[in-house]
Amino acid sequence: MCASRQTYVLKLYVAGNTPNSVRALRILNDILEREFSGLYVLKVIDVIKNPHLAEADKILATPTLAKVLPPPVRKLIGDLSDRQKVRLGLDLFAQELQEG
Repeated sequence: MCASRQTYVLKLYVAGNTPNSVRALRILNDILEREFSGLYVLKVIDVIKNPHLAEADKILATPTLAKVLPPPVRKLIGDLSDRQKVRLGLDLFAQELQEG
């Protein structure tokens, strides 16, 4: 692993402990720990407890995953069960392609 790789800053917006929210968090944690261990910061935001944060970030549905850094900002809605779609949708291949 290259030491110059950037850290990913991610936000996962959930609505309490619904089955989709729990599944999305479990899958995301698995993807991040397997492929980006030590290269990410994840903040989980419960929109029921913090509706102002969802409103400020224009979150209309949950679960929603937002990649904040590195730019551009990318968002995915759903339970994140399609791992390939998560990586592609959040542009998590970009760094690898630039290094290759």
